[in-house]
Amino acid sequence: MTDVVGEPVARVVKAPAGATGVTRVVNAPLPTQYGDFEAVGYQDNDRGDEQVALVYGDIQAEGMLVRLHSECLTGDAFGSTHCECGPQLITALREIVAEGRGVLVYLRGHEGRGIGLLAKLRAMKLQSEGLDTVEANLALGLPVDARDYRVAAEMLRDLGVRSVRLLSNNPRKRESLERHGVKVETQVPLLIPPCENNITYLRTKRERLDHYLPHLDAVVQSS
Repeated sequence: MTDVVGEPVARVVKAPAGATGVTRVVNAPLPTQYGDFEAVGYQDNDRGDEQVALVYGDIQAEGMLVRLHSECLTGDAFGSTHCECGPQLITALREIVAEGRGVLVYLRGHEGRGIGLLAKLRAMKLQSEGLDTVEANLALGLPVDARDYRVAAEMLRDLGVRSVRLLSNNPRKRESLERHGVKVETQVPLLIPPCENNITYLRTKRERLDHYLPHLDAVVQSS
């Protein structure tokens, strides 16, 4: 197969009919401003999503530093200060590089805690009118958190990662990884300084979604 200028075009690897789990499709070098990663692309055979893990260094050891990062177009790409997702992504990549090895699993299909981009934008509009992030999802008749981390566990197992130090403030990520067979040795907080635009959102995550955010105490006391 060739493209319009006669150069070879990579063929898409498809899983066999009826396959479940994930299929590794491609490994490719991915130099970034934070360090030189290897991007490992997967097909989720159950949902059809394309997924990617960024691998840094030799990960064939116990207790790998791992970040499960839920897709957030507004925060990761547009730099929204409504959430802390963009700074968390950058900080996680930097911490993995500083560690010398680790994995960041970037989970597509997780936009808006799994409700999708347009529903997330509708929820953000409701939040601008006074609802918190939990109330907004419920007002739309949507789950508070619809994310599933099964595919992340399957990707980690395919990479040979059996136990992790999990970069996360969310206890549900730890619970889900362990339920799907990946041992979490410890949970490493990923705390980003709050700003005026996200302090209410972060407080709700701590108070209603059990996220570990102790650094908000000083902000709460001074508000």
